Amino acid sequence: MSEIELRWLTEATDQQRTEIHTVVHDVVAAGGAVGYHEPPTLDRISTWLDGVLKQVRDNDAAFVTALVDGEVKAVGLWRRGGTAVFQHRAEIQQIMAAPSARGLGLGRRVVQGLIDHAREAGIEIVMLGTRGNNHGAIELYESLGFRECGRMPNAIAVGNERWDDVWMYLPLGYPEGTILNGAKPGGLGSSPRRTV
Repeated sequence: MSEIELRWLTEATDQQRTEIHTVVHDVVAAGGAVGYHEPPTLDRISTWLDGVLKQVRDNDAAFVTALVDGEVKAVGLWRRGGTAVFQHRAEIQQIMAAPSARGLGLGRRVVQGLIDHAREAGIEIVMLGTRGNNHGAIELYESLGFRECGRMPNAIAVGNERWDDVWMYLPLGYPEGTILNGAKPGGLGSSPRRTV
């Protein structure tokens, strides 16, 4: 039986970069819905990883790898919202498991690890987007408690094909004393309804 371990990165060795690149390359080559039209080069992934890991060191992100028998076979990250009013929420991104490691439950482990890590970091809501035809991923996210909160029809372009952009969210909890106003009128940023 394979030994599986989650490892959180703040820096990446050349070996880790190569293994992460292999995961991304193989997922994209197999048609994975992870944001690339063609398998990216090692240099492109290394540059992307540098940016993510800088955000990790700034406490604005977390990057996790899932190791199978000591080798990176899955990755994922969360990034904190960019402006002051969104610092309490994070977007889960780039969930990828190598095709050679399918069936080991790595996607579930990575997403659950990201949820737990975000909660410990004080994140109140995590959200993610997925392609509408990625039914397996949607089912996984729903099984972890995510709910769909929006769908933009045919908003993802892959060549001459278009797919829905599905947005999902999971509340992680609010600090004591938080006032949840939802869409109630009034307060900062409010504007009255227009009557015609």
